[in-house]
Amino acid sequence: MPIYHIAEMKKERPELNPAMIFQTVTGEFMKAGIVAKPAGEGPPLHMHPNEEQFTLILEGKLHMVLGDEDCIVERGDPIHIPRFTQHRSRAVGGPAVFFTVKYPAGSGDLNQDYNKAENAEEAERKFPGTKA
Repeated sequence: MPIYHIAEMKKERPELNPAMIFQTVTGEFMKAGIVAKPAGEGPPLHMHPNEEQFTLILEGKLHMVLGDEDCIVERGDPIHIPRFTQHRSRAVGGPAVFFTVKYPAGSGDLNQDYNKAENAEEAERKFPGTKA
């Protein structure tokens, strides 16, 4: 059984937002990763039609838009992101780190099932002061 040590995991910068850092592992059915976001960084409003996602905030705070919800989540808060649910997050008040798990594993790329929402630009205007 694999045991992973975060300090030894490869760090990658995703094409979608190179300011972030991913450290990812892939199992038979799921993929998981540690994601670090500098303040204000994150992808635009999007959804995953083929993936269910769970996230646990490890450090910092995120401004989270999840469906009709708009709130601040912080260390220790778990988040469930069902398939087809539009969402986005930005680190606020400094950087943030979270652990995320997605099913199914697919290729292992955490952004594999990323689908930008049609109203992504409108969402960015609604929440100014953060980068897309």
